[in-house]
Amino acid sequence: MAGIFYLSSRPGNEVGLPAPWDKLAHFLAYALLGFLLAWGLEKRRPAFGLAALYGLLDEFHQRFTPGREVSLGDFLADALGAALGATLSAARTGKDCPPG
Repeated sequence: MAGIFYLSSRPGNEVGLPAPWDKLAHFLAYALLGFLLAWGLEKRRPAFGLAALYGLLDEFHQRFTPGREVSLGDFLADALGAALGATLSAARTGKDCPPG
């Protein structure tokens, strides 16, 4: 989370990636975050919720950073990445998965 905050605090001309690579970077960063949160919490849904909420707050934070803007597309990439990461972590551990 600190790494994401640091990167989103940088002006847009320092870390700007062209589309579609910016969405891929968001997706991968939040997939890692969702994975690690699910691993630590041992719960998929709270991990996804925390990661997605952090993505929303990060987009709001970027509103105040020069050269950055709030983007629904970035938030969707964050949320999808968080969902995948949390799901992969839960599947890896077998915890928080329905019996079957």
